[in-house]
Amino acid sequence: MDACTLGDLIDIVGSPPLRLHTAPAGFAAPVTEALLYDAHAPLPHAPGALLLAVGVRAAAAGPLMRAAAEAGMTGVVVRGTAGPPVGEAEAHGMALLAVDEDAAWHHVHLMLASAIGARSAHSAAGLGDLFALADAIAAATGGATAVEDPRQRILAYSTVPGQPVDEDRRQGILGLQVPGSVDNSEQVRKVFSADGPVWLPSLKPGDLPRLAVTVRASGETLGSIWVIDGGALAPDAEETLVQGASTAALLLLRARAAQELARHQNTDLLRRLLDGSADASTAAHRLGWDAVRVAAFELDFTASVPDAERTSLRLLDVVRLQCEARYGRHACVLLDGVVYALLPAPKESAGARTPQDHKTTHQRHRQLAEDIVRRAGRSLRVPVRAALGEVAQDLGGVADSRADADLVLRLLHDDLPVAAVDEVRPRVTLLRLTDVMRKQRGLRAGAWQRVLAADAGHGTDYARTLVSWFDAGCDVAGAAKLLSVHPNTCRYRLKQAGRQLGIDFEDPDERLVLWLQLRTLAGLGGAAGAGNADAPRTP
Repeated sequence: MDACTLGDLIDIVGSPPLRLHTAPAGFAAPVTEALLYDAHAPLPHAPGALLLAVGVRAAAAGPLMRAAAEAGMTGVVVRGTAGPPVGEAEAHGMALLAVDEDAAWHHVHLMLASAIGARSAHSAAGLGDLFALADAIAAATGGATAVEDPRQRILAYSTVPGQPVDEDRRQGILGLQVPGSVDNSEQVRKVFSADGPVWLPSLKPGDLPRLAVTVRASGETLGSIWVIDGGALAPDAEETLVQGASTAALLLLRARAAQELARHQNTDLLRRLLDGSADASTAAHRLGWDAVRVAAFELDFTASVPDAERTSLRLLDVVRLQCEARYGRHACVLLDGVVYALLPAPKESAGARTPQDHKTTHQRHRQLAEDIVRRAGRSLRVPVRAALGEVAQDLGGVADSRADADLVLRLLHDDLPVAAVDEVRPRVTLLRLTDVMRKQRGLRAGAWQRVLAADAGHGTDYARTLVSWFDAGCDVAGAAKLLSVHPNTCRYRLKQAGRQLGIDFEDPDERLVLWLQLRTLAGLGGAAGAGNADAPRTP
């Protein structure tokens, strides 16, 4: 993994602590360190550094841009937002960033230095260091070397030429997994139970003996190191292996910390993508995805859930595992009891995708959602529901896709545990209208309130009668059939409603608005009214 870039730094620190005014060299510009400006000392040559403009007002930082550019720096950080010299920064190809006016420079320096250092540690903590260690051990001991995790997955192996190997070694490297057998498992048990290196005989003809040691840290088993004994191991091979295990423990712990940091950073990035506050281009650089669809998974809380928080975390694990199995990686997060996942989709270009391509992508995403609902429901013993938003053609549309998925979740029920927004578009549209109309006083006014008041005060059934009549295309016989009443009864109710409540049934606009308000604001989903599976679940 490369060194820290400007895009990485902005992602890690986030906004509002750090605000970007301009980045003429792009988000891939390297950031190597954070330096405090000293007006009484010349600027050092510091390629990739960020210069903190201590003692310089933002509006007066123009001359620093040229000086920092000549020193090879990536950008300048000013304090406050009053007149930052954006033009000068762009003229010299310098990134210009700002922090709050009341921010203490030593806190800013610590924040940026920590973020840059964390990203650099992440870069250095990859498994490439383990490969170098495996080569060093192989050269010192004289035998081909492999580093394994506790589940016998091969993390690194030596590539020193000329050292003898056997078929188990070849197969293990090809699959990055030690071939499973009872004898292999028994040897691993012996190694893990020993306090030091263990000499192990060959298991079958053609195999070679091995020298192995456990890698531990504070009593925790992190893995093991295996050296093939081709008959010419160095006399101090055991001592070399012990030293190698100590170094491997540090590397594995550092790699674990880097992985946790990466997960934390990706989780924070995903949260900001979902709420629309993340920079789409930076996120695309970090995640390596462009077009995506948001999938939302939620426990059915109408069922009995003894520990909802813990069960939601277990649901997150299930979604992560399935997304990783399907796509090789995942972008999943738990927010307010809902697990959100980004599902990658092909990027559309003009005329490049056909309706069949869209259908195939939809089917794959829906199949994954159905698999997760089935697996999670079985393992958690709680019904799970899944909603799919619209495909966003860039990461800037993730928040909109999430909004789609959230609305679809509100429509799901026992007979419809999984749905995509395209499959329930009319009901989703009604939900959107419901949310808008409830917030606008002018859209809430109208005859629908008089209809509900009459029903509540006098025991009439005007609301359901009107909705049924509208749904039947203003046909009395059709409405009567939906209501299971005689047409004369339906006709009488309509006449009374019009006369008592002042409704002009001859006005098509009034009919449309009344139907819409009864369907959305009153939550009357067709003739059945409340309880109809097609009715929007109003908040």
